[in-house]
Amino acid sequence: MIRISSQQIFTGGINRLQELNGNLNNTQQQISTGKRVNTPSDDPVAAARILKLDQELARTETYQRNVDLADNRLSQEESALESAVDIIQRVRELTVQAGNGSLSQNDLRSISSELKERLDQLAQVANTRDASGEYIFSGFQGSTQAFVQDATGAWQYQGDEGQRRLEVDDGVTVAISDHGKGIFVSVPKAITGVAAPGNSANAYVSGVALTDKAALQNAFAGAVPNDIRLTVNAAGEVIAENPGTVPATVLPTSPAPALVGEEFEVAGIKATVNDAAAGDEFTLAISDKQSVFKTIETLIAGLEGADKTSGQGQAQFDTLISDSLQNLDYAQEEIVLTQTELGGRMNAVQSTRAFLEDSSVYTNQIRSQLQDVDYAEAISNLSFQSFVLQAAQQSFAQVSRLSLFDRL
Repeated sequence: MIRISSQQIFTGGINRLQELNGNLNNTQQQISTGKRVNTPSDDPVAAARILKLDQELARTETYQRNVDLADNRLSQEESALESAVDIIQRVRELTVQAGNGSLSQNDLRSISSELKERLDQLAQVANTRDASGEYIFSGFQGSTQAFVQDATGAWQYQGDEGQRRLEVDDGVTVAISDHGKGIFVSVPKAITGVAAPGNSANAYVSGVALTDKAALQNAFAGAVPNDIRLTVNAAGEVIAENPGTVPATVLPTSPAPALVGEEFEVAGIKATVNDAAAGDEFTLAISDKQSVFKTIETLIAGLEGADKTSGQGQAQFDTLISDSLQNLDYAQEEIVLTQTELGGRMNAVQSTRAFLEDSSVYTNQIRSQLQDVDYAEAISNLSFQSFVLQAAQQSFAQVSRLSLFDRL
């Protein structure tokens, strides 16, 4: 026979009551918080998984903030580039208007005045700032104004060639900026004829135009085309050469020979050398770059100083108009190319946003299954635990009154 002391009875009863009361309190806490797991001891395995899911949700929220930042930045750049295209298109319309031969010098000055306003507008667009006050086209130098005017009033780029990137998912980064040098400065320039110093006073090249890109590439065996040197010999013939080879390679012309005062074609480029003497030299600049600001500034200066009273003056004016139109087209093409790349990045950002949202929903569902309480089950447990605790309390009260003296 096992002897049970009164102390053991009291200790066992109190321990049991504490256990039942603890279970009841735990269930009440689950109902009040809506969580099945409030402390790791409630379910160690579930608690560990919930902690991992919380970390996953925190990671997803960080990337979602990055996605929002990237989307805002790219949308702002897209809007700025659209404005730039509109401005350049208006400049092009004014250039076409200026090419009307019936316009007077006052008319040209009037067009020049509007061109100055458009140039300032374009500079404002190129100096667009984001919500934090940084210049979006300055590369890594966000605190530096992208374009400023130098002492002569010409617009110059002040940023660098950096491109900012932002991580929007594990191992996934997206470019959120484009530097102004690539968009507005390094723009292909129309092929121009440049006279060498020391040439005859009135010698010039007119009618320069690229008519066959394939012929230009073939002339240089598919390599990047060099500038072409034109030299007038004693017979009044124009000799075309590629000065990038040693010795310089003579390029064929059509007709052959090419003569001063007559249009000819070399490497798919048409041109006419005018009023030149033996020894005069010119360069057909093929691969030059020029900012869109310089294009408009040159156009403004050309319109204000236009002199169409002589044949050379008229030819120079015609060249100004045709080169400006070509350069403006190149500028628009560079911006449109950037817009195309920008659209691809924005699509990637939107796809990442959708993926992160789906991932967040799935993670929250798993987390809810592990942590959230089943109210119907919890309320049922609470009722049952209350009944058991009440019964245990009554039983303990009866047992605690047992004594031999009660039997005497």
